[in-house]
Amino acid sequence: MRKIKVAIVGCGSISKKRHIPEYAANPNVELVGFCDLILGRAEGYAQEHGGRAYTSYEEMLKAEKPDAVSVCTPNVLHAPYAIAAANAGAHVLVEKPMATNEEDALAMIEAARKNGVFLMVGQNQRLMPPHLKAKEILQSGKMGKVLSFRTSFGHGGPEGWSIDGRDSWFFRKEDAIMGAMGDLGVHKSDLIRWMLDDEVAEVAAFVSTLHKAGTDVDDNATCVLRMKSGIIGTLVASWTYYKGGDNSTILWCENGAMHIGTHPVDQVIVQLRDGTVEKYQVGAMATNEKQVSSGIMDAFVESIITNTPPSISGEEGLKSLAVILAAFESQDSKKVVSLS
Repeated sequence: MRKIKVAIVGCGSISKKRHIPEYAANPNVELVGFCDLILGRAEGYAQEHGGRAYTSYEEMLKAEKPDAVSVCTPNVLHAPYAIAAANAGAHVLVEKPMATNEEDALAMIEAARKNGVFLMVGQNQRLMPPHLKAKEILQSGKMGKVLSFRTSFGHGGPEGWSIDGRDSWFFRKEDAIMGAMGDLGVHKSDLIRWMLDDEVAEVAAFVSTLHKAGTDVDDNATCVLRMKSGIIGTLVASWTYYKGGDNSTILWCENGAMHIGTHPVDQVIVQLRDGTVEKYQVGAMATNEKQVSSGIMDAFVESIITNTPPSISGEEGLKSLAVILAAFESQDSKKVVSLS
């Protein structure tokens, strides 16, 4: 079988830690092109993995004619680069948030549809082993109906992760548009929609810049969500969890509570009302400090090989983005925002 030719645009930390090594480990992939405005970064990967280095995205698409492209650029470039790739006939994997507004997201979905290619969004929380286990337990029915939840994602900020440190695009509003909510909050809006098999109906939010000096992107947000089923919960995103990052979810259900990602060894803990406690060790979640495979690149490649639309589609990415956009609207209007 011919290998899938994959090109990467944006050679920062997410490419370095996830996309490139996960593609390189996949026997069905040939990395053919790396594009970055800083040529040296792209050249380093080309020397290591083969393929060619570019500073021009259009030139790379034209010269390499890739089967698939990973878009790992600043947020504001996700839409134009994804659309250009689709128009060049390439399947697209775009980092989250898929876009910075609904109009761009819809244009990306339409470009993929028009060109007969797949559009997948890198919402990797769905594929983390503790989250897969938690969903399996929910679907077994043993917890009964979910009544409320708390889901949180926080760390010390992108300066500890980004290849550019404190000079990262993450802190420049014209490049990022949104801060902790686009970086972490959208992961949790996607997770809770998927885990509960439910959609967010209403959002009330406080979104602020509390501590990151010299930037006007948000570094903290606390949101109250009401799901269509009536479930009420909170979603928190933070770039100021300076000691002890958090990627945890607690579900309070009719028959007890489920704690996900709250314990370093027992990644899922079920506490039933009859006193029973079940502990599951199913594998850790990836963190900035400790990388484990996200599963995203393998799922994307599998979609292409089997010609099966990805489950984390552009439409799914848009629904998760809409929650974050509603949170900003709630902050601005000081009102509860309904999602249509």
